[in-house]
Amino acid sequence: MGKAKKKPGALVLTGYGINCDYESAAACTGAGFETIRMHLNDLLGDGKRLFQNRLVVLPGGFSFGDDLGSGVAFSAKIRYAEAALFDLVCGYVEKGGLLLGICNGFQILVRLGLLPATEKSYGTQEATLAPNREGYFVDRWVRLSVDKSSGCVFTGGIKTLDLPVRHGEGRFLPGSKQVLRRLERQTQICVRYCDPEGVPTEEFPYNPNASVAAAAGVCDPSGRVFGLMPHPEAATRFYHHPDWTKRRRLYEKERNVPPEYGDGHLIFANAFEYAK
Repeated sequence: MGKAKKKPGALVLTGYGINCDYESAAACTGAGFETIRMHLNDLLGDGKRLFQNRLVVLPGGFSFGDDLGSGVAFSAKIRYAEAALFDLVCGYVEKGGLLLGICNGFQILVRLGLLPATEKSYGTQEATLAPNREGYFVDRWVRLSVDKSSGCVFTGGIKTLDLPVRHGEGRFLPGSKQVLRRLERQTQICVRYCDPEGVPTEEFPYNPNASVAAAAGVCDPSGRVFGLMPHPEAATRFYHHPDWTKRRRLYEKERNVPPEYGDGHLIFANAFEYAK
């Protein structure tokens, strides 16, 4: 009997206030990955462990309490630690690794200059996630439209996504008109907040933070680094959706069996198919 093929590995970072690591790890495992959770300090001590995995996830939460701004302190530890972890992360991506940042993780990737990296180099911050225009924390579900022309590994084949948001600093602002033009030209704005008809919008409440160009998430030019403010790890099962009972009745009315998975699962499943 042949030896069983090893599953692709996923590494989920945690520590310093990140609080969505268990859900993110469960989402990775549910998609097929062999998943481990690791504190940032442990990775600082052995950064080469990045290369043992096909997917690295920076989950949501409130690292360092957002005291210096969302993601600022966590990104500084990655960039300026003596272990030169930032260089290793860049090397991991350049060798074909997948990198996913969710909410606070997205904020960290943007501050590190790993997203959007429109000029195909990492390290220069080209955008920011500013406070929501309405001025308060938003915790609700939103609908996203997916740009089918984007080369993002994580969103391929998906048309729309229903996911929850929970943030106070999620307004995506490109650093200049030139950056926005490159984002649009290179189809890096892969998911956008949209209205019930699927039309992208900057209007509240469908766009919970007034992100420019309705951007809910962006990828780098390679399509292998992806960050978004909504939480796919919190929507991996059909019954996670707040309208799951209504949706179940609609399926039953048509004599169909409701699906097992929610929309968020699709993002992790795409990553797994690519990693295989």
